[in-house]
Amino acid sequence: MEVPMIARRSSWTGGAIQDRLRRLNLITTVPPLAFVGVLLLVFTARTWWHVVIQVVGLIAALATAERWTAGDFLRVARPSLVVTAVVWLAGALTDDPSSFYGLSLVGSFLIPPLPRRRIPALAGLAVLVAVLGATNVLVHDDRVGARLIQFAAIPAAAVLISTGFMFASQRFFDLIAELEQSREREAELAVIRERVRFAGDLHDIQGHTLHVVKLKVALAEKLLDSDVDRARAELEEVRSLVGDTIVQTKELAYAQRRLNLSAELENAKNLFEAAGIHVRVDRESEVDARVGELLGQVLRETTTNILRHAQARQVRITLSRCGIAIVNDGAADDGPPELSGLSALRHRLVENGGELEVSATDGRFLTAASFPAMKTREDGR
Repeated sequence: MEVPMIARRSSWTGGAIQDRLRRLNLITTVPPLAFVGVLLLVFTARTWWHVVIQVVGLIAALATAERWTAGDFLRVARPSLVVTAVVWLAGALTDDPSSFYGLSLVGSFLIPPLPRRRIPALAGLAVLVAVLGATNVLVHDDRVGARLIQFAAIPAAAVLISTGFMFASQRFFDLIAELEQSREREAELAVIRERVRFAGDLHDIQGHTLHVVKLKVALAEKLLDSDVDRARAELEEVRSLVGDTIVQTKELAYAQRRLNLSAELENAKNLFEAAGIHVRVDRESEVDARVGELLGQVLRETTTNILRHAQARQVRITLSRCGIAIVNDGAADDGPPELSGLSALRHRLVENGGELEVSATDGRFLTAASFPAMKTREDGR
């Protein structure tokens, strides 16, 4: 037996969250850093040697940034720190004040994630930048004060500022990760609520029946010696009651129990929103009561399929008098999956004069149910 509306997203949700966060980090971090590095290269490099050392430092810094977005940067950041320190030393000795850029980036990525002693580490990085930059005065003895400001004080201050911004960025991305995890927990809670709702429906169907069966069987046992015909009648009622319960249980298992479309719509909205999916509902008119139950079954089954098979971010539900259309993004590129639940519903709709359309185009999945015969009769009035 399969519980309807249970979203089995746990197998891919965590990976999907990490992928989205990494893409966000890549877009907001690496291109701006590369752009600034190229600008410094274009406007400050005066010799081919300056070009070489700035490119080496920039590559090391961008490699650290890329690994930072993947959450695996420590093993890259430490060698990159050594490389960019050597680059800055070479730049200071060759009169290239922009070559500290790579070292400042690597340090700003390395320090904020430290579990403790981040302030001393930041101070040590600033001192390292200043000391390496101060080596410029060893080979250039003119304008010592100006050179110390240009190669020691300004780069050290820039490192402090860039790392301070990185502390803020680290907190921002931590908040995004917490938000995504919160959405995942909400989706799991929605699954639990759906299981509880299903358990309640199952209890309503079987709990009362089993209690009645127990009483009737006990009564039949007492009547076996005194009134066989009455005992036989009681057992016949038991058999009929059990048969009805089996039918109701099957209907519940396959979402064919009588449904309230408004309740199903509210339930679907809650499930989608809990899973972090934006929902839009358009009501072109009030749904005809004669088809509301079948349309509710289509909505329930489609909601289950979206949560199971799609990585949707948006869902649009359109209700008309004789139909419903559900469109979601995030559909698989290899075509629509095999959806046995919708296949069974298609037969029920056809038996009642309806039709079901299922299609996937450009990553968008459409599920639409309608009753054209009913619409034609209304238009002809």
